[in-house]
Amino acid sequence: MSIKNKMNCEDIGIKLDEYVDSYTQRGYFSGTVLVANYGNIVLSKGYGMANYEHDIPNTPRTKFRIASVTKPFTAMAVMLLYERDMLDVNDSISKYLPDYPGGEAITIHHLLTNTSGIPDLKTMPETLQVARTYASVDRVVEIFKDKPLLFSPGERFEYTNSGYILLGYIIEKVSGKPYDVFLDENIFKKLNMKDTGYDYQASILKNRACGYSISGNGLVNTDFIDVSILHSAGALYSTVEDLYLWDRALYTEQLVSRATIEKVFTPFAKGKTGGSYGYGWYVDDKLAYHGGWINGFSSHIGRYIDQDAVIIMLGNNDMASTVDMVQGLEAIVLGKEYELPRARTAIDMDFNRYGDYAGQYRYADVDHIAFSIFAEDNRMFIEYVDIARYQRIEIYPEADEKEFASFFAQVIDLKVTFKKNRAGNIEEGILYRHNYEFKGKKVN
Repeated sequence: MSIKNKMNCEDIGIKLDEYVDSYTQRGYFSGTVLVANYGNIVLSKGYGMANYEHDIPNTPRTKFRIASVTKPFTAMAVMLLYERDMLDVNDSISKYLPDYPGGEAITIHHLLTNTSGIPDLKTMPETLQVARTYASVDRVVEIFKDKPLLFSPGERFEYTNSGYILLGYIIEKVSGKPYDVFLDENIFKKLNMKDTGYDYQASILKNRACGYSISGNGLVNTDFIDVSILHSAGALYSTVEDLYLWDRALYTEQLVSRATIEKVFTPFAKGKTGGSYGYGWYVDDKLAYHGGWINGFSSHIGRYIDQDAVIIMLGNNDMASTVDMVQGLEAIVLGKEYELPRARTAIDMDFNRYGDYAGQYRYADVDHIAFSIFAEDNRMFIEYVDIARYQRIEIYPEADEKEFASFFAQVIDLKVTFKKNRAGNIEEGILYRHNYEFKGKKVN
């Protein structure tokens, strides 16, 4: 590395550290961040505590639940079987799950690209009844297998954990091995990822981070969830150092051929928020990324192919402003303008107006509540269901126009917008959380 490049890396590292630390000091983040630029690690550091009760700090070796950052590994496992001629991505899933309703019209490609039309089990109340105990993949599939499709397979993109759970089922059936064993033998051991695996609740796992949430009383231990409910859609743990080995391997043919890797990063399906989806990755020009969230944890990996750069962030505070943080880290790495986090300011709004927004907002495609709005004691709250808990958060007015209004939460990555009709009545609300949209029609 030249002296000039070394100085640039050091300068970027200082800015990155200052940026992440500013979120940590405000209570917005706890976790570990690794950033590499032009193939050189410029930041690898822990922030906050892996265990606040015992004052154990986070480090680059701390293990975190990575939630949906599991999906790229599941997609790679499918492609390993594809290269071995053990399955074809154009196969109907009925070939492997003959009893799955309508499975003859759904292909493995549809599952990989989130275009199957299968509803997400996260939207289903039944998930709450299963999420606190170990659940076999068969039991998880039973939650959603008989639900009607949201649309015809291939018609559009709709992110769903359910499809990736079915992929895990297929991996097990085709390989003849449990999902976690297949990944360990064919990916983790080959890449020397010694600190990555399936997060079995009963296992004694050294350097495991505890998960936290933020309530009205500050930091609290997160609600319990057994990650088997997400299986191949979100049950893995890892470290930033192991995920960096994963990033490095994707520039090589250590696992699959270059042609197959290009297939993985081909943008097949266009998402609602602008990004496209490949096989287990969002793909946007020369950026491939995925985020994840589960009770107590958040995760992100973003690969900037042209710059040989990567941003890996693993957190053990599920209320962290992950999306905002990633945008700032990206700006620093790419040499763009950025700002340190600052408190958002609420506009003045008559409390009597809050009641206009109060009520339930139901999904259009499935008969479930997306979220509810409450106006109480001169304050406004949103209540919604995460996988294993009800979440109730105070929100504050940010914009109030004739046909549009928006509210935000103070210290977490949450926003809700409302669409009004010409008469000024609320018709629809959209909750933005963990980079997802939860849209509902107002019913009362």
